[in-house]
Amino acid sequence: MFKFIKRVCALLIFLLIFYQVLVIRHNVHRVLAYKPMVEKTLAENDTKANVDLVLAMIYTETKGGEADVMQSSESSSGKKDSITDSQSSIEHGVSLLSHNLALAEEAGVDSWTAVQAYNFGTAYIDYVADHGGQNTIPLATTYSKTIVAPSLGNTSGQTYFYYHPLALISGGKLYKNGGNIYYSREVHFNLYLIELMSLF
Repeated sequence: MFKFIKRVCALLIFLLIFYQVLVIRHNVHRVLAYKPMVEKTLAENDTKANVDLVLAMIYTETKGGEADVMQSSESSSGKKDSITDSQSSIEHGVSLLSHNLALAEEAGVDSWTAVQAYNFGTAYIDYVADHGGQNTIPLATTYSKTIVAPSLGNTSGQTYFYYHPLALISGGKLYKNGGNIYYSREVHFNLYLIELMSLF
């Protein structure tokens, strides 16, 4: 009886993993459909951003499943859902990322700071420049707790659990209204994920 239960559990785990792989593969291919649009937008901009990075950011933001694929609305107009088409979303997202990359280079910080600043806001670049010059989880955590969250009303340090594998290995908590301290790490991981899954 125990062997039977063990086999059923193993089968269920296998089916769950297989299903997750299919979902990820579907999401990756949906994101890859935006590649020509991203290439065109990058060609029209003087930028250090590249196609793979932008696609990884699209995957991180929406998995390509929303019109505002790069979640550009708030940085564009200050309001959620103000951008209603993918072309405008990509144009504004690339513009912001390009601006962040240029500022990061000027400030002498790593490029992942520019990516993290896409989530935190451009001021994060100066913060990193004043605190060692390299984006890290501890630095992002402090910035989220002391700058981002209080500016959006969370002055008590309230947290919530964030169910993402890359977050779970570092504690899995985010500050309410504090942005995503794991954002650049997720984008970095999704670069490899897209590369791997696009082979299938």
